[in-house]
Amino acid sequence: MRDSATMDISTRLLAWYDRHARDLPWRIAPHSGARPDPYRIWLSEVMLQQTTVAAVKAYFHRFTTRWPDVQALAAADDADVMAQWAGLGYYARARNLLKCARVVAAQGGFPDTREGLQTLPGIGPYTSAAIAAIAFGRVETVVDGNVERVMARLFDEHTPLPAAKPVLTACAASLTPVHRPGDYAQAVMDLGATVCTPRNPACGICPLMGDCAARVAGTAAMLPAKTRKAPKPVRMGIAFVGRRVDGAWLMERRPDTGLLGGMLGWPGSAWAEVAPPPVPPVAADWQALSAEVRHTFTHFHLRLSLQVAHLAMDTPGLFIPAQDFTPTALPTVMRKAHALVAPYFT
Repeated sequence: MRDSATMDISTRLLAWYDRHARDLPWRIAPHSGARPDPYRIWLSEVMLQQTTVAAVKAYFHRFTTRWPDVQALAAADDADVMAQWAGLGYYARARNLLKCARVVAAQGGFPDTREGLQTLPGIGPYTSAAIAAIAFGRVETVVDGNVERVMARLFDEHTPLPAAKPVLTACAASLTPVHRPGDYAQAVMDLGATVCTPRNPACGICPLMGDCAARVAGTAAMLPAKTRKAPKPVRMGIAFVGRRVDGAWLMERRPDTGLLGGMLGWPGSAWAEVAPPPVPPVAADWQALSAEVRHTFTHFHLRLSLQVAHLAMDTPGLFIPAQDFTPTALPTVMRKAHALVAPYFT
């Protein structure tokens, strides 16, 4: 699939994209004549890391309504941004989002090349290529999970991921056109998301059906091959949820580095493979609940036991007044804990 055949593939895929492109809030419709906003492309790409399009749409709308450009986001309060990010997970992305916005605002705009973009906080090879291609029309190879799947099937490549990444990137590069590289990158991603899906790919309506080596070989459904992952370990922890007699909640702000960095949450123990002994953050009549929080992070499962207490007015610590407390501003695992303990305090 080289030369004229390669051009034919990209041309047909772009023609398919012109008819079937997904309507996404950060996207400019094909042939609209408008230029993509680098801020919106960058924000969407950061949000979409390890997250689905369906989950991101509402967050993207809230962010762009409140902070419509990079200068507005750069001037935002850290805690406000972290609260708006709550629930999207991978909170290092939110911290890097602010760092990046402030660098970009200070230098007057986004760099327009992959190399320049990759010097910014939180922007790696994939994100820099995506922004360069989509926002600035640079001829860059953009490879996400959807693109890997399309390439593995198109070329019938059986090397398992992640070892196959360089091979699949080379396959994608061989098909990337000089004309409309940003639209082409989005076309391949859309094809993977809507037609060349992980299960039950709709080969009969695929614009590349006649070129797909895996379809001919009957191997499309088993690709891309993946190295079997080791089971995730289970970690244990304790969360102490206390409420003062005036309704204020006892909380802590987690360190800037590590999981849930910079986020508000319930005081608690470290998370370890062996259940830690209960060491309450303040003196009170703490009661253990039978319910526990179960949550899965990228690299481990967490089981969080819960202890609750009514606290006196002179209890030391960081308290959030009842009128300022918003459960939806908490990270998901902390929100789960609140849902379980809320009946105790009613």
